[in-house]
Amino acid sequence: MEILENISLKNYNTFGISVNAKRFISVDSVYQLQQLLKVEKDIFLISGGSNMLLTKDIDKLVVHLNFKGISIDRENDNSVYLTVNAGENWHEFVLWCVENNYGGIENLSLIPGNVGTCPIQNIGAYGTEVKDTITKVEALEIKTGKLASFSNHECNFGYRNSIFKNKVKGKYIITSVSFQLTKKNHQLNSSYGAIESELNSKKITNPTLKDISDAVIAIRKSKLPDPKKIGNSGSFFKNPVILKSHFIKLQEIFPNIPSYTISETEVKVPAGWLIEQAGFKGKRFGNYGVHEKQALVLVNYGNASGMEIYQLAKEIKKIVFEKFEIALEIEVNII
Repeated sequence: MEILENISLKNYNTFGISVNAKRFISVDSVYQLQQLLKVEKDIFLISGGSNMLLTKDIDKLVVHLNFKGISIDRENDNSVYLTVNAGENWHEFVLWCVENNYGGIENLSLIPGNVGTCPIQNIGAYGTEVKDTITKVEALEIKTGKLASFSNHECNFGYRNSIFKNKVKGKYIITSVSFQLTKKNHQLNSSYGAIESELNSKKITNPTLKDISDAVIAIRKSKLPDPKKIGNSGSFFKNPVILKSHFIKLQEIFPNIPSYTISETEVKVPAGWLIEQAGFKGKRFGNYGVHEKQALVLVNYGNASGMEIYQLAKEIKKIVFEKFEIALEIEVNII
């Protein structure tokens, strides 16, 4: 292992923000990481770089997690149990599962990032959340260098949330994630409006895992910019959950406001719609702005700084609150 100095992190974050790491090292195994933690405790982790906005140079040792590998732990007629190392690309893992007829995560196709970060915010899309397939998460305790195992229940999953985002944040490094996926009698989730429309347009009535995955990929490509072409981190804000009483009052002023029922007392409102109504969709401010097709996505068109994008996010939050009295919550980690 070699520690490098003054390394640009532009290629290590999907926003394409050019900040420097004072010191940088890439680790390829849990053993290497354990050896490193014996001498370095104050570290900054980076994996796929898909859920962060870098606003400044990093003085800590930046550790790039590059663990690779997928293993089949066991299987039976109905299910397969997999353990996937943290450095595996998420979308490539989804495609591998689809190719092998392993069902459960096909709706999560084309989500940026690596497998190790998927449990942290319980990634979800098109009616599916990753928590529904995770059996356990293995992580290395930074303080002791010892491996720990968290069951699905212990991960305390919630909407875009987990124990790794709050109670044990900064204390553990996820090294692998284990999944239980179906081998037959797949419970396909094709009822989500956009997927259903995409399948209907192709005259597909009995979809396969690949059909669902292809539909999701087509939908995401039509709405979301490719981080390799335009820097972004996918959805920048969470969809807010508000009281039904608040929603009814808003509905009187904005009859077309969309919503999803969460419970008898709560309603989820699409953040993208709120941002669009606030006038930000497609707005460009030099090198940065809000994507023209999806208002949830903030973008770096070239040489924007992380702080510029963060200031835009704060302005969006301010205007949305003034207009709707809804406090948007940033989904991306601001560094």
